[in-house]
Amino acid sequence: MLWNLLRSEGIKLRKSKIGLLAFISPALATLIGFTSHMDMANNAWLNPMSMMIQLHAVLFLPLLTGVLSAFVCRYEHQNGGWKQLVALPAPRWKIYLSKGVIVASILVITQFLFLLGWLDIGWTQGYTDPFPIDMALKSILGGWLACLPLAALQLWVSTAWASFAAPLALNVILTLPNMLIANSEDFGPWYPWAQPFLTMMPQTEGTYGAFYVPVETLVVTIGGSFLVFLIGGLVYFRRKTI
Repeated sequence: MLWNLLRSEGIKLRKSKIGLLAFISPALATLIGFTSHMDMANNAWLNPMSMMIQLHAVLFLPLLTGVLSAFVCRYEHQNGGWKQLVALPAPRWKIYLSKGVIVASILVITQFLFLLGWLDIGWTQGYTDPFPIDMALKSILGGWLACLPLAALQLWVSTAWASFAAPLALNVILTLPNMLIANSEDFGPWYPWAQPFLTMMPQTEGTYGAFYVPVETLVVTIGGSFLVFLIGGLVYFRRKTI
C-alpha cells in the first residue's frame, strides 16, 4: 500500500514539475564554485567546495526543504483533496509518511546534483589532486540527514495550514538567521536550520563522529528534533478533522 501511495504522489508531482526545483540550488552553487579563485587548501577540490556549501547549505537547501514540503501538500488543500486521500483503504500514517518519503527522495537528488556540480568544476578546471571521496560522502550524506528534521517540521506545518505561502514564510524566517547562527559556537550546534551547513562543511578542530559535527549534536539536535517533529506531525495528522 505504501508503494502505491508513493506512485500516486509521484504522478501528482510530475504534473507539477516540482522535480525541477532540485536543480536550482546545485546549479547556483556550481556557478559560484566556477567563479571561486580561493587558494586556501592543500587539495584544490576543497577550494570551490567551501564556496558552494556556503550558498547551498546555509540558504538554498533549507529553503528548498520547506518549498518541497509545501508542494506535496498543495494538491490536497485544493478541491477537497484530503478527503479523497483519506478515503483510500490506507492508514493515515502511511499517507503522511509517503509525502515525507517523497520530500526526502528529492533532497537526495538535490545532494547528488550538488556532488555532480562539484565534480564538473574539478574536471573542467583540470584538478590533478586526488578527489576527497571520504570527505565528499560525509558532506553529501550529512547535509541530507540534517535536512530531515526541517522537512518533518515543514510537512507538519504544511498539512495544518491550507495557505501555501504561510509555511514558506515560516521557513524563510527560520532560515535567514543561519547567516549569523551557523558560525556561533554557542547557538550553532543547537539550531536545526544551521545543521545542513555544519554537517557539510569539513571541520578541522574538535572530536567528531561519523560526520563533521559532535556526536551529541548529531543525536540531540538532528535526531531529537527529527523525532519530535515527525511524531508531532503524525499525531496531528491522525487526529486532524478532514
